[in-house]
Amino acid sequence: MNTIDPKALSELTNPVIIDVREPVEYVAGHAPTAASIPLGELIARVEELDRDNTVYMICESGGRSGQAVEWLNTQGFDAVNVEGGTSAWRNSGLQITKES
Repeated sequence: MNTIDPKALSELTNPVIIDVREPVEYVAGHAPTAASIPLGELIARVEELDRDNTVYMICESGGRSGQAVEWLNTQGFDAVNVEGGTSAWRNSGLQITKES
């Protein structure tokens, strides 16, 4: 499985980041450009993703996003897991966006 660390991801230009945590987790704090597609909705919403672009999957620690990456790769996507998830993002001192 391909992975990327949060700092390297934050340095990319316009990466497509999908946060697979539950909505309550997402609104509490997420990577600034991440879109929310909870893991339980991914199969039903997969057509929202662009097969022509790499998608970076993130959760809290990397477990759920790892599951998403494995499935997406079997579906022909170039999916990459964010190492350590939002916890690592936060611990790296990177910006977190909170919804009100």
